[in-house]
Amino acid sequence: MTYAEAGLDLLVDGPVATIALDRPDQLNAQTPLMWTALRDIGAGLDPTVRVVVVRANGQAFSAGLDRALFRRDGIGALAGATDEQADTQICEYQAGFTWLRRPQLVSVAAVQGHAIGAGFQLALACDLRVLAADAQLCMAETSLGIVPDLAGSKPLVDAVGYSRALEICLTGRRVGAEEAARLGLATLVVPPAELASATADLVAAVLAAPAGAVRETKALLSGAAGREPAEQEALERSAQIRRLRALFESS
Repeated sequence: MTYAEAGLDLLVDGPVATIALDRPDQLNAQTPLMWTALRDIGAGLDPTVRVVVVRANGQAFSAGLDRALFRRDGIGALAGATDEQADTQICEYQAGFTWLRRPQLVSVAAVQGHAIGAGFQLALACDLRVLAADAQLCMAETSLGIVPDLAGSKPLVDAVGYSRALEICLTGRRVGAEEAARLGLATLVVPPAELASATADLVAAVLAAPAGAVRETKALLSGAAGREPAEQEALERSAQIRRLRALFESS
């Protein structure tokens, strides 16, 4: 399988890897093949890559799961599998999303148009999200009788809180770009024509900081919400000692 066959394009330029969803005629609807390809990209990524940009060709970021697969012989086949088989398969799908939160890199989603269901979860998998003003986010799974299972539930709750996350999921309503910014789902909101340049500027700003300091800071912040203050403070001390030694012991 090539990435193109899975509906993806990968470009690595020094410390930046850009993944483009490339099924514009299908509004970048996702398939299990795409999720497997995303997992493989993460597994094979050069360790010198510091930033991963996830973007999409065409008018929409992603319309979610390809509806042609929402049938008994598509993803419905998991219903006939054993619990262990189904769990293993879904875990493999999730792996296409979860690697984007690795401490060694910073991931940025550049979102235009609709980001529905799996599309919203792919954007949520990234550390930072740049939204075009026409972006519309929607967690449609519950309305279809299923649940968001591509590792999107926790980052949604982390971003907007339990009550708002529950409302967004249960109603399946569209969240526009400006509301997304107010809720903490968007890092930036820009005119559609400026999406690429704004994303490039954000990537450049991330790369301007020393890689080691970025990794340590991301590790501190990504787990801070679930830690007691004393634990967080101890981790800050340890991280700072490592950074000071890296900066000054070799000089």
